[in-house]
Amino acid sequence: MELRLYPNLILEALKNVRYPGTGTDIVTAGMVEDDIRIDGMKVSFSIVFDKPTDPFAKSVIRAAETAINTYISPDVEIKGNIAMKSRTQLPPKPENPLPGVKNIIGVSSGKGGVGKSTVASNLAVSLAQLGYKVGLLDADIFGPSVPKMFGVEDEQLYMTTVEGRNLILPIEKYGVKLLSIGFLVDKEKAVLWRGGMASNALKQLIGEAHWGELDYFIIDMPPGTSDIHLTLVQTLAITGAIVVTTPQEVALADARKGVSMFRSDKVNVPILGIVENMSWFTPAAHPDEKYFIFGKDGGKNLAATLGVKLLGQIPLVAGICRGGDDGLPVTLQNSVSGASFLTLARTVADAVDERNATLPATEKVPLH
Repeated sequence: MELRLYPNLILEALKNVRYPGTGTDIVTAGMVEDDIRIDGMKVSFSIVFDKPTDPFAKSVIRAAETAINTYISPDVEIKGNIAMKSRTQLPPKPENPLPGVKNIIGVSSGKGGVGKSTVASNLAVSLAQLGYKVGLLDADIFGPSVPKMFGVEDEQLYMTTVEGRNLILPIEKYGVKLLSIGFLVDKEKAVLWRGGMASNALKQLIGEAHWGELDYFIIDMPPGTSDIHLTLVQTLAITGAIVVTTPQEVALADARKGVSMFRSDKVNVPILGIVENMSWFTPAAHPDEKYFIFGKDGGKNLAATLGVKLLGQIPLVAGICRGGDDGLPVTLQNSVSGASFLTLARTVADAVDERNATLPATEKVPLH
């Protein structure tokens, strides 16, 4: 005799499946939707859970498949045909991950060792000193240094709930909201991540953190060009980029490549300008003396050649290194370098205003 399937037969079989959280069978608990569809021996329907992240969902669905094949017939086509629904939906992720941010600035360098993170950190603090609301993301996945520069290496991250979403709460210091992958890894061990893992971690620090209202969101990018840069321009519409270099020729050659990357058709992020770091050495005791130990005006000349602004020339003084090691950015110190970073912050703010007045808004690079 040919087996004939009908809804009540399905429901009777499902009464043998109990929800682990309560011990009640899923039919009595009202978890089986009234959408049972039968097409010959193929059966499909939905099971409703309280929330989309229910820890028992997969095991309940497997148990329901087993119950139908056990109590009705192993010939019933049910595997993969049970849909999961939830009574409460997770709030949708916003299309713009930083809706409260006015300007996003990427600080980049063609190579490591030119003081990119020092510039990004002191620029962020200097903008905050000028009264702006500032955030700083340490996106240098493989060499995060911002926690040390701010003296917050041992800080604990906490979560907050905003409009139904659980978000990471950035750490605040010196008037700057900051996050770094350095907060999530052992500072004594190297970060050995594949590109996809690093990109996902970055997206989490951007889109799953409570950055709030900001005038400037500074991103300390990794040196060189990598898939991390691509992740950033695919995730955020970056207002403009700053390229950091030192005066010597080897750094300038790499800085030129960095500018080219942002100007390429695929990326198309406006260049706010070049910052020449370690422009000269000035002894703390003799602030008027200049020693051009890495060459003179290399970054200035490169800016002129490429047709971009020279945003600033930052002198090399012992206080910069000491401040970075001690967690006290040099811009907070009464020094030649501190004054240089405040001047840089004003110049950057003017460059952003000019960029916004003369160029259309940057668009995110589409995913391919």
